[in-house]
Amino acid sequence: MSEEMMRLGRERRYLVLLGLICLALIGGALYMQVALGEAPCPLCILQRYALLLIAIFAFIGAAMRTRRSLTIFEGLVVLCALAGAGVAGHHVYTQFFPAVSCGIDVLQPIVDDLPLAKIFPLGFQVDGFCSTPYPPILGLSLAQWALVAFVLTVVLVPLLVSRNRKSLR
Repeated sequence: MSEEMMRLGRERRYLVLLGLICLALIGGALYMQVALGEAPCPLCILQRYALLLIAIFAFIGAAMRTRRSLTIFEGLVVLCALAGAGVAGHHVYTQFFPAVSCGIDVLQPIVDDLPLAKIFPLGFQVDGFCSTPYPPILGLSLAQWALVAFVLTVVLVPLLVSRNRKSLR
């Protein structure tokens, strides 16, 4: 097996791990929703979509065999993480300044009209307000943890790819 194939295999494993982490984060959010009664707001649901898209692109990328196709899906992962970071950042801002809340009436119909809201309403339908304060987890709100996860994805995916491919050039 060539060194390039070994390095691309490493990237594929990173992508599978990232996809599993994203699915676990969605599962954790569902647990908090069902078991703890923390109703998801429109921004929460949009963050779930971003996590799901990251997972999907990561898994598809992991199935790719060429460096070019792998790079395309890694780029899509980073784009989705950037979008997720934007939404999570706005959510954090909304929690600090509740007067600017997205409000269930503004985004709710848009988010509830997205396809997954009809297919899997428990996981993708709006049920709460963006400004609702829930107990922090290890000192951070769920929106802050989501922002950390998205920023780490935006930083680590290109960094790991760059370091992994450095000696191939």
